[in-house]
Amino acid sequence: MRLLITSAITLILATALFLQNANAVDAGSVTVAKTPSCGCCTAWIEHLEQAGFDVVPYDMTHEALNGVKRDLNIDPALVSCHTAMVDGYFIEGHVPASDIARLLKERPDGARGLTVPGMPIGSPGMEMGDQRDPFETLLVKDNNQTEVFSAHNQ
Repeated sequence: MRLLITSAITLILATALFLQNANAVDAGSVTVAKTPSCGCCTAWIEHLEQAGFDVVPYDMTHEALNGVKRDLNIDPALVSCHTAMVDGYFIEGHVPASDIARLLKERPDGARGLTVPGMPIGSPGMEMGDQRDPFETLLVKDNNQTEVFSAHNQ
């Protein structure tokens, strides 16, 4: 019982710390919640940094990361291995830096964030040689409805 309570408190604190810090960083800075052993998350962070974004990573347990996704009300069908926040928007998964820059420039009405569900081969951080599977970046709106924001590797 004590272990369960300790785990619950740790989960709540990790989630709260990430969300609080995500709101406190400078506009344009990207805070990333990920697990410490995720290599593709690290590669995605490098992709963002190469595109000029300032990135602040937060390593956490899978349970805490899932708590972040729940607190942000991200539909489970839209999740991937990491969750980021930038200027009030969530970024879920291997979203290309160019799509994030476009979101920040255009600021579509009712937008909550962007997602690339799953882990498509050829998306940033998921490069595997010359293989490039087609994938879409989805815009998630206030009502949790999605629309295609951009298509890649078509």
